Amino acid sequence: MDKKQLKIAMLSIHSNPIGELGTNDTGGMSVYIRELARELGRRGHWIDIYTRLRNGRHQPVIDLFENVRLVHIGIPNNGNLSRLALYPYLPDFFKSMEDFRFHEGIEYDLIHSHYWLSGRLGSWAQEHWDRPHMVMFHTLGEVKNRTAVGRPEPELRIAAEKELAKTCHRILAPTEQEKDSLVRYYGVCGEKIGVVPCGVNLDLFQPQEKLATRKQLGFDQDDIILLYVGRFEPLKGIDRLLEAIPHLKNHQRIRLVLVGGDGDEAPESQFLQQKVIDLGIEDKVLFAGRIEQKYLPPYYNSADVLVISSHYESFGLVGLEALACGRPVVSTPVGAMKHLIQQSQAGHVVNDTLPRSLAKGIQSIITNSAPQLADEIRESVLAYSWSNVAAAMLREYETTIRHQSFANDQIVSAQASCG
Repeated sequence: MDKKQLKIAMLSIHSNPIGELGTNDTGGMSVYIRELARELGRRGHWIDIYTRLRNGRHQPVIDLFENVRLVHIGIPNNGNLSRLALYPYLPDFFKSMEDFRFHEGIEYDLIHSHYWLSGRLGSWAQEHWDRPHMVMFHTLGEVKNRTAVGRPEPELRIAAEKELAKTCHRILAPTEQEKDSLVRYYGVCGEKIGVVPCGVNLDLFQPQEKLATRKQLGFDQDDIILLYVGRFEPLKGIDRLLEAIPHLKNHQRIRLVLVGGDGDEAPESQFLQQKVIDLGIEDKVLFAGRIEQKYLPPYYNSADVLVISSHYESFGLVGLEALACGRPVVSTPVGAMKHLIQQSQAGHVVNDTLPRSLAKGIQSIITNSAPQLADEIRESVLAYSWSNVAAAMLREYETTIRHQSFANDQIVSAQASCG
């Protein structure tokens, strides 16, 4: 246990950490919050994760892990509102959060907000509770807009992120690349930004025998399996990945398995299904649907390569999970992928999202006559355990709390002098 037990309010309003992975609002951020909180709880710290209640589907308070509670807050009939549609209701969410805090008699040491909507709530908590406020944006609206892919992020989000960047006490970024974006596009002083990477559950994600996992999932033992794991949205570049398949004509046993999505009726799923038909690759693509995280390891271990075709990622958690399973990764130059792939020497980073580039990267892996051993690949990412990530996060927490306490002491001292 660490020296001082901290009480931390984590805010994740739009995305429930126990929601269904691969859906529009539940991805790597939910995994990050859940796993980080679990590890902090193991170390003796007390975590309340505030998230919104959807249609009464969950108990108001869930004991998630040791010392970790998931607190559902909300307003009547808020239903499945889009992220932007939640914004006008944030004052109601804050009132609900305050009512819970008052009823429980809790005083937190620090507020840790995830995503800009939660950051807005966190800024009110920062003001009313007089506590240090740390923000992790997970993705940046300005960077997403600069990709010119998909629906543009609203100016409301950009303005809110810039304001939060100025007023919060500390910002966390998962990579140096994301830190540079905060400095360049949001005018943040680099000293205000801490870099703490994402982690991976090394007990869950580990190498398994490929033939055994393929038999378990019903995959052909002789197929060359490419794997995609994540949400179905334009920013993920799945359309380009599909377009890359015909460029692999020399491999008739290619099979692309797509894990994720909001179901067959969702617009993006229908778009991709039609894309498959238009390309004439119906026999090469399997839509596996949503898979709970605990059931993902056999998919990684059945694959010959994981492909990340995204136009933008703040980190790329699925790449870390694949490497922990001893599987190579082909990725666009997003998030931490360039560093992780170079470090592991297991995969290929392509220069862009063009289909031919993705195909060339995939080709370089599946034709490799001397592939690395799975245990060697896994060895390269052992430093990304959630235990190590939590230790780094605690250093950020303690530094932020100490600096804020010092600043408050300076204010009190100045007021006394003026008196």
